[in-house]
Amino acid sequence: MGNAWFETVAVAQRRAEKRLPASVYGALIAGAEKGLSSADNLTAFDQLGFAPHMANLPRERHMATTILGHEVSMPVVISPTGVQAVHPDGEVAVARAAANRGLAMGLSSFASKSIEEVAAANDKVLFQMYWAGDKDTLVHRMERAKAAGATGIIVTLDWSFSNGRDWGSPWIPEKLDLKTMVKLAPQALSRPRWFWDFVKSGHLPDLTTPNMAAPGAKAPTFFGAYYEWMQSALPTWEDLAWLRAQWDGPFMVKGVCRVDDAKRVVDCGATALSVSNHGGNNLDGTPSPLRALPAIADAVGGDIEILLDGGVRRQPRCLRSVGLRAAHGEPPP
Repeated sequence: MGNAWFETVAVAQRRAEKRLPASVYGALIAGAEKGLSSADNLTAFDQLGFAPHMANLPRERHMATTILGHEVSMPVVISPTGVQAVHPDGEVAVARAAANRGLAMGLSSFASKSIEEVAAANDKVLFQMYWAGDKDTLVHRMERAKAAGATGIIVTLDWSFSNGRDWGSPWIPEKLDLKTMVKLAPQALSRPRWFWDFVKSGHLPDLTTPNMAAPGAKAPTFFGAYYEWMQSALPTWEDLAWLRAQWDGPFMVKGVCRVDDAKRVVDCGATALSVSNHGGNNLDGTPSPLRALPAIADAVGGDIEILLDGGVRRQPRCLRSVGLRAAHGEPPP
């Protein structure tokens, strides 16, 4: 590729489709069931326009702000995304890129790289957790994250069981054994540049989740960690308040799309909430975060830091979400 730089996320997505094997690319495409929520995450931004002033504008413009206690260069944080093993460096590469731009990064507990590796590449790391395992297990993960240098916790509660997709879901192996590699060989060889990246790195894509490992144990596979989450009892609001009490720094609850839930998050003592529908990879038909944002900001904007997750593909969309939040109760950053 002559120029690795790209103008927009859409350009990056087109390049990814050409570079990645079909099943790998298919695993990255958002959406559940009919894809209503994932599509509306984008459409909602398109339906909100601008009415800019023409004169008396400030001579200097600053995008820097503070998010979850971190000074960042712009009102953006990298949202936690699991299993970024599509590249040999995975989440470490994302952490380096974020640090280069002065941004904080959310690291998924389902990441393919450990919190230790990622925190070494970026000193503004927020560790994301699911309610998976018993309370001792949850505390261990928080303590490990703190020891590695994580400065905040993100608790994700908007994940649901997998749903069928009208356009089909790719086959994702549990591990890359010989049988699996033979099956996937035609796809890998059809994308030689992608395959060569892993050959040069000296290792195959890692489908384990090191941040979900028990003390002294090997990292479970993605599906092993997913099974642990499936078998865990659903948390109550009292459970969430307990978890918040175990962490003495920034604490964000991700997945809020209702006003009554937003108020309960405030009552739990969280310092921030994320209006999110899990990128549309959740119950299809949940509202676009941008549509849910005004009512939530009206209700709790003065009591808690509010972030929006989903549908942000370019800078004007950041402006829309920041402006909409400011117009409905929370001061601009």
